[in-house]
Amino acid sequence: MSGMTEQEAWEMDELLTKTTPEISPTVEGQFIKNRNMVVVLDRLSAQYLTAKMLETKQSPTEIISGMIRHEIGIAKTA
Repeated sequence: MSGMTEQEAWEMDELLTKTTPEISPTVEGQFIKNRNMVVVLDRLSAQYLTAKMLETKQSPTEIISGMIRHEIGIAKTA
């Protein structure tokens, strides 16, 4: 919104501050979609992931993503 004037920015701020957002229980937002992606790990997998995280200084998401990309690469060459 770099094309806004100072006055327009203040008006938008006031509008958003004083307006109650409308929500719908039938529409799934980003947080609900991400909640549905939760996977529970067994103890061995969780310990491995924790050890790898401490060793590489990567987040669990980065480690799992790398593992998946590695598996896809292997599958493509097979």
